Amino acid sequence: MCTKTAALVVLLGLLAGCSTAATSPTSAATTPEAPSSTAASDATPGPASSSPAVVAPTPLSPEAQMETDRLLILAAKANDPARVRELIAAGGNVNAKDAIQDSAFLYAGAEGFNEVLQLTLDAGADVRSINRYGGTALIPASEHGHTDTVRILIAAGVPVDHVNNLGWTAMQEAILLNNGGPNQQDVVRQLLAAGADPDIRDPEGRTALQNAERLGFTEIVALIRNR
Repeated sequence: MCTKTAALVVLLGLLAGCSTAATSPTSAATTPEAPSSTAASDATPGPASSSPAVVAPTPLSPEAQMETDRLLILAAKANDPARVRELIAAGGNVNAKDAIQDSAFLYAGAEGFNEVLQLTLDAGADVRSINRYGGTALIPASEHGHTDTVRILIAAGVPVDHVNNLGWTAMQEAILLNNGGPNQQDVVRQLLAAGADPDIRDPEGRTALQNAERLGFTEIVALIRNR
């Protein structure tokens, strides 16, 4: 009897212990883990990095600008594209003019220096600028029969009907101041295709057609008549 009673007491004790263990959660299960300071630091974005400042080219002094422009015009007149490129990069102004009103752009256009001309156009040449005769670059280029130059200048937007101080357009000069040969014919053809007006009269009251007829330039006469 004593043995049975003792066994019962032990059994009841074991059952009480199991109940306590099931209903008492561990501190690890009930206490949330605080984030570490390292994790918090990693989650916080840092300040945005600033981009390096863009430094503008240092402008030339007035004296340096004048000298660079002078050298640029000389390089253009020497038909030296490499030097022209260097001087443009150094700040040379392709629209600056010398004492006889030549700029790098105007001179290159008049003389058919096409590589130099293209460099000046790429550098922002003023296609409406005029020379000492009041003419655009297209007028002497047409006079001289520089067919590729005429093509470049027309494409760049030089006005085709500008009248210079002598009262002549590019077409009039192409007819009046040359021999009416193949180059002049090509120039007149290009000007007509670009919309040039052959009916603008010179100071004598003659149109381009009348001047071509008077000079016996039959091919140019046909081009104008058949435009």
